[in-house]
Amino acid sequence: MPRLATSDHYTLTLPEGHRFPIAKYALIREQLLWQGIAVPTDFYEPGLCDEQDVLRVHTTEYWHRVRDLQLTPREVRNLGLQQSPQLVRRSLSSSAGTLQSALQALQDGVGLNLAGGTHHAFADRGEGFCVLNDQAIAAAHLLAKGLARQVLIVDLDVHQGDGTASIFRNEPRVFTFSMHAGANYPLRKEQSDLDIALELGTGDAEYLRLLHEALPKLLAQVQPDFVFYQAGVDVLATDKLGKLSLTPAGCRLRDEYVLGLCREQQLPVAVSMGGGYSERLADIVDAHCNTFRVAFELWP
Repeated sequence: MPRLATSDHYTLTLPEGHRFPIAKYALIREQLLWQGIAVPTDFYEPGLCDEQDVLRVHTTEYWHRVRDLQLTPREVRNLGLQQSPQLVRRSLSSSAGTLQSALQALQDGVGLNLAGGTHHAFADRGEGFCVLNDQAIAAAHLLAKGLARQVLIVDLDVHQGDGTASIFRNEPRVFTFSMHAGANYPLRKEQSDLDIALELGTGDAEYLRLLHEALPKLLAQVQPDFVFYQAGVDVLATDKLGKLSLTPAGCRLRDEYVLGLCREQQLPVAVSMGGGYSERLADIVDAHCNTFRVAFELWP
């Protein structure tokens, strides 16, 4: 039975009209309970990420400026979030959620974080609402502790996982795979180990065809013993920032395929939520809940 990392630290107060849907983190937990997908004992508090884990991925200079609220105005603009003690706690908590989900996956087959997917965070800077790179921190922890030999990061957020690709550029034990909208943020792409840049407006059929074509080959080629899945729901046609055209059913089929392959091949998988910016908050919440529903169906 999957367990879900969540914390009150995942939410923080943002200015009215801010385009980051921070309310989704609390609403998803409520919705999972209301729909009967999860019960209260399925949730746990992951704590805060240790500085040692942060520094395996991020430079000391950058982390100390984040911690001490010393980012420059330009860095704050690129981040899209105002620096504050609450943002520091949120970043440490969300990263801990993915790290603990990875440890949970080693035990149960799957681990779920009701946040995370901050793949635009580089070693020395944050961008696009991403302060610390949670999946990179968790992957580096597994490698450092001898808990994984070869990691595969499957990033299906609509935006390229540029920070993750940069961090692991020279790390052969981590293979980065990003399938994203080509002509979309970030304007300047990094080079993942495998990038599939999709045409704008790509819908369910073509998206799923390409995924079905790529992922089994990758698993055979990379032979990972651990998978991180970045399950962004900004691939939906309703997403304001996405530029693809998946339906909620198509998004769920994507999750079923990725998680189903991991289950079938007995690969432990840690899931981070990633982005979602649909006009209706309910569309975002429902799509994320579908990801978790799939996990509960596959690991009953």
